[in-house]
Amino acid sequence: MDVATIASLRAPEGARLLGLIPPYDDSTALSVGARLRREGFADELVSAALTQARLRALGGAKFGPAAGRMFFTQVGLEQATRRDVAARHAARFAQAGAASVADLCCGIGGDLHQLAWAVERVLGVDRDPVTAAVAEANVDALGLSGRVEVRCADVTAVDLTEWDGVFIDPARRRAGGRRTFDPSGYSPPYDVVLALAGRLPAVGAKLAPGIPHEKLPGDAEAEWVSDGGDVVECALWFGPLASGVRRRATLLPSGATLTGEVFIPGEVGPVRRYLYEPDGAVIRAGLVAGAAALVGGNLVDPSIAYVTADALLATPFMTAYEVTDVLPFGLKRLRSLLRDRGVGRLTVKKRGSAITPESLRQQLRLSGPEEATIVLTRVAGAHTVLVLRSSHEHEE
Repeated sequence: MDVATIASLRAPEGARLLGLIPPYDDSTALSVGARLRREGFADELVSAALTQARLRALGGAKFGPAAGRMFFTQVGLEQATRRDVAARHAARFAQAGAASVADLCCGIGGDLHQLAWAVERVLGVDRDPVTAAVAEANVDALGLSGRVEVRCADVTAVDLTEWDGVFIDPARRRAGGRRTFDPSGYSPPYDVVLALAGRLPAVGAKLAPGIPHEKLPGDAEAEWVSDGGDVVECALWFGPLASGVRRRATLLPSGATLTGEVFIPGEVGPVRRYLYEPDGAVIRAGLVAGAAALVGGNLVDPSIAYVTADALLATPFMTAYEVTDVLPFGLKRLRSLLRDRGVGRLTVKKRGSAITPESLRQQLRLSGPEEATIVLTRVAGAHTVLVLRSSHEHEE
């Protein structure tokens, strides 16, 4: 994909071609392409249009029906902010009274669109010419051209004095596409992100969810967000964008949110009747102890994010299971227990164990009609197996 191809797809002939492609299906893509070439469309344009049709079908998971009008690159789609997550970003700026926002490292425009629907004026900046061209195409496709300007530029060279707020999503991949987990390896580097907060009042940043807590500034709210159980980001909010708490875990699509001021070690105790598995955002935010307090629970080990309690209480922040058995880890004993119960299908969860679920299943050599869930973990430092059943199964 290059800038010229994007321009061709936006031109009248390209737009007509895109309109002739039925909902994308891998099994019919070759025949659809052959038909369109017979109708006189250029080979390269047909290939590009079919690629867009495939990416638009995939994009529906992030952008909903709007994906059917948008333009994508493979990498741009993979890295784009999900619609519901971006909407929460934009709401922060709107609630803070920002009328204009600069979206730095805007990518193909996931945050750009939501900002444009929330505030009066938006600038999108990306240094990659193809990405900037796709962002501009999407602004036009979604009818936002009157409110959004897209520039292809180095974000560190952009004059930001006229903007009320800034949102930045630094690239977290090195050349070749490999992820970097070191904030100093971001592009632009993490210190550039922090410097923005020193120059401007309303700054938000999208960071990797695995950023170490010691790297987080003391004057910002850090919000870990999970969407459908996937932890997708750690967002930093400065100045009027911050709500006054230090740590927050937000779960989408429900919008449930758990907050805390500092990382507090949880109390440790024996395994009780129910095991609670915290959402990944709660774990990343260091708020497992706060979640445990909601159910009157304790941790099973000081370094393991499993909570146990006597009561089965509804909470959006953890998934509950009934514990049926607690036994020291041993292959022979575990195999005997599961075979006696006719277990053939086994779900293996683990924290604090080096054993891989795949190798364990092979070693157990189970067969039978029943299903079971086990947890490999540490309890008070000892390698332990917990046999579980779902709380919903218990209620039935």
